[in-house]
Amino acid sequence: MREPAKTGGAGLGNLDGAPAPSGLRERRLHPVTPLRRAWAPVAILVGLAFHDPDGTQRRLSELTALTLALGVLAVIVGGALYGFLSWWFTHFAVTETELRIRTGLLFRRTAHIRLDRLQAVDVTQPLAARIVGVTKLKLDVVGTEKKDELAYLSEKDAAALRAELLARAAGFAPETARDVGEAPVRNLLHVQPRMLAVSLLLTGAPWVLLVAALVVPTVLWLITHNAWTVIATALPMLGGAFASSVGRFVAEYDWRVGESPDGLRIDHGLLDKAHETVPPGRVQTVRVVEPLLWRRFGWVRVELDVAGSSNSVLVPVAPRPVAESVISQVLPGVRVPAADELSRPPSRAAWCVPVWWHGYGLAVTDAVFAARHGLLRRRLSLVPHAKVQSVRVGQGPWQRFKGVADVKVDTGANKTVTARLRSASEAADLLHGQAERSRTGRREARPDRWMA
Repeated sequence: MREPAKTGGAGLGNLDGAPAPSGLRERRLHPVTPLRRAWAPVAILVGLAFHDPDGTQRRLSELTALTLALGVLAVIVGGALYGFLSWWFTHFAVTETELRIRTGLLFRRTAHIRLDRLQAVDVTQPLAARIVGVTKLKLDVVGTEKKDELAYLSEKDAAALRAELLARAAGFAPETARDVGEAPVRNLLHVQPRMLAVSLLLTGAPWVLLVAALVVPTVLWLITHNAWTVIATALPMLGGAFASSVGRFVAEYDWRVGESPDGLRIDHGLLDKAHETVPPGRVQTVRVVEPLLWRRFGWVRVELDVAGSSNSVLVPVAPRPVAESVISQVLPGVRVPAADELSRPPSRAAWCVPVWWHGYGLAVTDAVFAARHGLLRRRLSLVPHAKVQSVRVGQGPWQRFKGVADVKVDTGANKTVTARLRSASEAADLLHGQAERSRTGRREARPDRWMA
């Protein structure tokens, strides 16, 4: 392997107005980028018009045709000028240790993104961008909630820049980073559109929202006879039903998962294409979701909590053995506990949570803390011991009376996984045992390193 590059100590997200050092080659975004910002002045005017529709209509009726035409022309020219200037004064450059993005006409802003803190570079292509052959790079950086982005680049330049950034983040020397190219991919999973469509039809949420959108507005109409109340109630429900069915189908269409040295790569999308990366070692929790109507087919959905990343879905739907094989790539050495390996709470827990207590379960293996909840829609959460940040026991007054307690483990993604209604003695043993397993797991965990 080539000698890794030495990284410096540049800060993350530092803002300043310093010019680029001499000799540093800065690059601009694609020339169609001004179209991305040109609509901003138009959007502001439209927002003001909707804020006071009566006043807007009155003022427009007082204008002559010539004045109105000149106003429209001024808005178009102003939007085009704004978009052009925002593009002209935006530059980016890659140094040995960081990616610099410089923006601003009156107030200059330079973002320094340390490459050794870079954990993923995602590629997204909205439909309009696909038509003109450009794409957007989104940068996942440790310690930040919002992704920095470069929009837009040509498809060729975006692929080359992504490969260069990942190679530099992996430690390749600067003079060889551009020649490394994109790491090879081994396909692990392809979700067929038919299976995805059937799985959405067997999901309860869209049907519940659709029925509610028909029943609730009808009842409101009979009570109030107010059309605006009915519309204001029905539209959000119809939108929710659409987003959880057709919207998910469009977003998760042609879902593919591949294994590469820089993490698991996920490609999906019917209209907007997305090329995402699940960075190695950054997965804090894996959830295996099993809706009621999927169990007959043995299908599951796999979701993730990734530290500092918005990636949340690993597998939208797949047979359980296939999904478990993908999980083994995300969490090496981890086996998903079977249903009969999960221990239920004691029967006295029924006094705390009637009926639904049957859906709770717990299994602690050498690799993970696994807790299940849900009766109709089961969710099995797997937390590797090395990713547990803290463990605590919670016990309300009624739980103390019944001798049960909740054991909660907190992860690096600011999420909590809870083992509900364990016996008090078991909860105490879990508290001390899990703390020791976490310490041991962190000592033995492999480093979170790219292209190892």
